[in-house]
Amino acid sequence: MSIDTLIDGLPNYAKDLKLNYSTLVRQNNDLTAQQLWGTVVASAIATRNDELTEAAFEEGATHLTPQALEAAKAAGAVMGMNNIYYRFLHLTSNEKYAAMPARLRMNVMRTHGVDHIDFELWGLAVSAINGCGKCVDSHEKVVREKGASEETVLSVIRVASVLHAIGGVLDAERVAKAQAVAV
Repeated sequence: MSIDTLIDGLPNYAKDLKLNYSTLVRQNNDLTAQQLWGTVVASAIATRNDELTEAAFEEGATHLTPQALEAAKAAGAVMGMNNIYYRFLHLTSNEKYAAMPARLRMNVMRTHGVDHIDFELWGLAVSAINGCGKCVDSHEKVVREKGASEETVLSVIRVASVLHAIGGVLDAERVAKAQAVAV
C-alpha cells in the first residue's frame, strides 16, 4: 500500500496527523528531498510499525538513490541500538559506565556514503522518537556545527513526531480490528 493511501485511510480521530503529514511531507519546503525522505524512512523504522515501514520504504525508493535509501535504513538501525545504550548511560547514576568503551560496532556512521548532515539529521529524528537525550544533544550539535539551521532541525523533528504518531494510530487500529473480529 502506498504511504499516501495509508495516510489518507487514517481514522477521523487522527485528522490532525493527516493534515500535518500533508503540510510537512506532501508540501515540504524546508528540507531537501533526501533529507525529507531519509527522515521518513528512518523514522518509520523507529516506529516499529510494519505497515508504515513498508510504505515508507516503497515511497522512499522513488525519492532517494539506492545508496541514500540504504543509508536512511542504516541510520534507523544503528540509532535503534545506540539510543538504548546511550540512554542507559544517561539514566544510570553510576558514572563508571560512561568511562567504559561502548564495544558496539557503528561503522556505518562513517561509511554511509551520503551527505553527513543528512545522515546526522536522520539519526537525530530516530533519537528523538526513541527518547535518547544524550543522542539528541550530540546529533543536534553536529548538524548545527555543520551549518544546518534550527528550522531545518525542527522540520526533521516535526516529521519524526508525525510519523511516530501515525505508527501508533496504525497499531491501535490493528488492535481495534482484531477485537472487532473476535467479538
